[in-house]
Amino acid sequence: MANALKSLHVKNVTSDSGYVGRFAPSPSGPMHFGSLVTALGSFLQAKSQNGRWLLRIEDIDPPREVVGASESIMRCLEAHHLFWDHEVVYQSHRGYLYTERIQYLTEQGLTYHCHCSRAQLASLKFDQICVCANQNVNNENRNNENSAIRFRHHNIHQQFFDVLLGQVNFPKLDIPAQFAIKRKDNLFAYQLAVVVDDIQQGITEVARGADLLNATLFQLALYQAFKRPAPKFLHFPVVVTEPGKKLSKQNHACEINPNDAQTNLTNALGFLGFLLPKELQRGSAQNILNWALCEWDLRKIPAKTECIDNRIGHKDSI
Repeated sequence: MANALKSLHVKNVTSDSGYVGRFAPSPSGPMHFGSLVTALGSFLQAKSQNGRWLLRIEDIDPPREVVGASESIMRCLEAHHLFWDHEVVYQSHRGYLYTERIQYLTEQGLTYHCHCSRAQLASLKFDQICVCANQNVNNENRNNENSAIRFRHHNIHQQFFDVLLGQVNFPKLDIPAQFAIKRKDNLFAYQLAVVVDDIQQGITEVARGADLLNATLFQLALYQAFKRPAPKFLHFPVVVTEPGKKLSKQNHACEINPNDAQTNLTNALGFLGFLLPKELQRGSAQNILNWALCEWDLRKIPAKTECIDNRIGHKDSI
């Protein structure tokens, strides 16, 4: 089944406007309502501009992966007629790219090996860099086993423009002066992999959940280090069951039923600010998407970082 899904051909052919978006789930569990909202929002944003919508499975953290989750996510997207363009990209197959990019950063003097614990790093003030950064990482006498590779964060971005939220500002105290690009367990870090992949795939706009708002600052620093223009960023509100409580796999959010695509799409569109006409609510998934594409307008989406899940009677809402 996995091989069959990987080789799926393009099912949603559009004229190429130059826009390239993507949906990039981690296979840590099946899709829930929050991930469907993000997938649907990014899909409609791409297709409303006659662009391409790519699917990337971010499977670089094996300890968090759930067996069969990748295939489950793809089947769920298909059930909702969210068909991606081109072949699926798996981060687990792209280690050579990440290694190459780390080598580039190292040659630019922008990395160092770090042996500090999380507690040690958490104790640092916002403008402090750990003692490892001041040591010669090329010293052959230094044991770099069981160390993380960190990025030398020289230029700290404090703000960026978001297509939905407008100007986003971060207090300097909330911005760590360092971050890992390869972990102590020898796994590549999310911040590095996502930037390398978005550059390599030609992503022009990153449309994702606002839970990744803070990550944008680190990623902008990497774009600058790689001397590549950053894409636009659009962060949809996160689905929460109550203020501050994200609907997520870690919080045991319920898997959405792929056999009830019409209801799921209706609810997801409602969350994004689009009230589907009653005569369409039991129509086909494709008809619902066709309507949504005609109605798609970012001004209708709440310009918030989170919104409460208001699906009546749903377990995730209780």
